[in-house]
Amino acid sequence: MLDCTDRLFRYFARLISRRTLLYSEMLTTGAILRGEQERLLRFDPLERPLALQVGGSEPAEMAKSARIAESWGYDEVNVNVGCPSERVQSGRFGACLMAEPRRVAQCVAEMRAAVRIPVTVKTRIGVDQRDRYEDLAEFVEVVATAGCHTFIVHARKAWLAGLSPKENREVPPLRHDRVQRLKQDFPHLEIVLNGGISSVEQAAGLLSGVDGVMIGREAYHNPWMLAEADALIFGEPPVTLSRQGVIEALLPFVEQELAAGTPLHRITRHLLGLFQGVPGARAWRRHLSEQAYRPEAGIEVLRAAAHRVRTG
Repeated sequence: MLDCTDRLFRYFARLISRRTLLYSEMLTTGAILRGEQERLLRFDPLERPLALQVGGSEPAEMAKSARIAESWGYDEVNVNVGCPSERVQSGRFGACLMAEPRRVAQCVAEMRAAVRIPVTVKTRIGVDQRDRYEDLAEFVEVVATAGCHTFIVHARKAWLAGLSPKENREVPPLRHDRVQRLKQDFPHLEIVLNGGISSVEQAAGLLSGVDGVMIGREAYHNPWMLAEADALIFGEPPVTLSRQGVIEALLPFVEQELAAGTPLHRITRHLLGLFQGVPGARAWRRHLSEQAYRPEAGIEVLRAAAHRVRTG
C-alpha cells in the first residue's frame, strides 16, 4: 500500500472506524535506521491502534527497527514477506523471503527479544514453484517457533518474475481455503485472511474460519465501507458521523497540515473515494482533482467539493 496508507489517509480512516487496526506503508529498515524518522514515523495519536510494517532481512537491523517502532508508540510491528516487486526483491525482502523461513524466523526472534509489542508476519500462500500447501505450512511452523503468533496471509501466491505487483494482486487465483486450512492445522495461532475481500459483510462471514480479515485497496478506494466495521466486526456502536460529518471533522486537521506546509492535494488524493456510489460523487472527485493542486488551495476547496455532492 505504498503511497496509500500514509499518516494523512490513516487520520481520515480513523474518523470512519474507531476499532479497525490500521497499518502503515511498508518502510525498509534502511529508511527507518538512516532516513528522516520524524517525516517517516510520526503519526497522530488518533490513528491508534496502529501497526508499522517493516521490510528487511537482516535480523540485527530488523530488531533495531522494531525498537524504534516501539519508541514511537506503534502498537505492533509487522514483517512484510508478501510484496513481490522487483525493487523489494533486490533488497532481499518481501515475498522472496518465503523461500527462507529460517531467516524470517531469526528476524522475528531478534525483534521479539528487542520489544514488548507484538511482532507479526504478513505473507502469501506461496511463491513461484514453492506453492504447495505443505510449503506454506512449513513456513508458518518454522516462523512460529521463533515466537510469531499472528500471520496475515494474502490468499494468492506471488510470482517473482513475469507479473507486475498489480498483476500479482489479480492474476494468481484466490485460495481462501488454504488460509482457512492453515487455521485448522494451527489452531493456537492467530490467522488473518487477506485478498479479494470487497465488503465488511463478506469479511464478517469469513470470520467463522479465521481469526481476522485484512482489507487493503478496496478500503482505500471505498473508505466509507469501514463505517460498518465497528458494529459488524466488533459489536460496538458505529461511528455517528455522516460522510459530510467526516469532512467537517477533518477540517481542523487539514488546516493544521496546511499551516505546517503540507500541500492540500497530498490530503485530498486520499479522499476521492469517500462518496463512491453517492449521487454527486463524480462532481466531488472532479472538483478536488482540479482545484486541490492550486498553490493557494485551502479548506474552501473541500467545502465546495462537499457542497457539490449535495447538489449533484
